[in-house]
Amino acid sequence: MSTDAFAAAVGKGASLHNPRFLDALRTGLIFGVIEAITPAVGWFIGQAAAGYVEQWDHWIAFTLLLLLGGHMIHAGLQPEADEAGEKPTAHSFWLLAATAFATSIDALAVGVGLAFVDVNIWPAALAIGLATMTMVTIGVMLGRLIGTAIGRKAEILGGLVLIGVGAAILYDHTL
Repeated sequence: MSTDAFAAAVGKGASLHNPRFLDALRTGLIFGVIEAITPAVGWFIGQAAAGYVEQWDHWIAFTLLLLLGGHMIHAGLQPEADEAGEKPTAHSFWLLAATAFATSIDALAVGVGLAFVDVNIWPAALAIGLATMTMVTIGVMLGRLIGTAIGRKAEILGGLVLIGVGAAILYDHTL
């Protein structure tokens, strides 16, 4: 479930100026907590909303990731201004939370499904959150290497990755 969050994290790490491990861990924690909360919320929603969530989760995720990715590409194409053109050292909490939410909407539907099979949601949500936190932390650090290698175009690459993740989610759900 956290592979899309991993891909988004690589893009986030590539768009930052030399992120440190604590920055990567912060990003991992934000993604992990949100990824753990969404299946729990889905579990509580239960059977009543299952059809609605399954019908629209991929469109919501695609739209959010398209907008976030488009914003990153737009920022990467802007001309550099002396110091103002440098990469940020960290992403805002709200930008990370929006990206994490966009990559975890499908977990809402998974939570609904877990309610049908009478799974204890707390260990499952904890496992999902820990796996996502780990993968995102690694993804940001991997993105750091990619960002160093390709320079200013890393933000464009990050935006393309987010759009690609959104397109993959949409493709997987519309087959």
